[in-house]
Amino acid sequence: MKQFSILSFFFFGFLLSANAQDVLTGAWEKINNGNSPREVVIFEDGYFMHTIFTDKEFISTRGGTYSFDNNKFSANIEFDTKNSETIGKTESEILAVDVDGNATWKGNQWKRVDNGVGELAGNWRITGRMQEGEMREIGNRGPRKTLKILSGTRFQWAAINPETKQFSGTGGGTYTFENGKYTEKIEFFSRDNSRVGASLSFDGQVSGNKWNHSGKRSTGNPIAEVWTRETVD
Repeated sequence: MKQFSILSFFFFGFLLSANAQDVLTGAWEKINNGNSPREVVIFEDGYFMHTIFTDKEFISTRGGTYSFDNNKFSANIEFDTKNSETIGKTESEILAVDVDGNATWKGNQWKRVDNGVGELAGNWRITGRMQEGEMREIGNRGPRKTLKILSGTRFQWAAINPETKQFSGTGGGTYTFENGKYTEKIEFFSRDNSRVGASLSFDGQVSGNKWNHSGKRSTGNPIAEVWTRETVD
């Protein structure tokens, strides 16, 4: 399969008058008229994740930080399962969105899934995990990290190390967060395709830039985590 890059949006309308980076914030999906595979990208807090998958197979994912200035979209790639040689490099392309909020990329049409509004919408990094009955802090200054990016309706997590180019796994799909209950429906999971279609529910509470997350994994084992919002300057 050809190397895909979500970074190649071409200008064909006028740029919305709002802050340029806000034009992208949220989730997008390529319009493929029912053909496989699906391609979804989430932009939040200056970070993006772009994934290609089918109902039965995870294909590839890539992501990193991004900025937009003067119609120039620049991305610093932190992980890329298709081509690790791109990690640590900067890619730049011309970007624009039309008056209806849709985009065109190399002749393909992309539709906005949501505009990235919600209590959990953002880019989060795990900073605490319950171990042996104690909530233990996870260092958040080193290169190894687990991120979870959420738009208004979609989520994706990725365990990565940009310094060593190590990729440990990813998963994603749709979610809801209502009355303190966080529920995921898995649409792709790089470690185990049999998890696709499963729904998992957790208790969740957001306080400032902290998200407390607890419940049971799909294995039945208990889980309790703290995630901290990570905004790219």
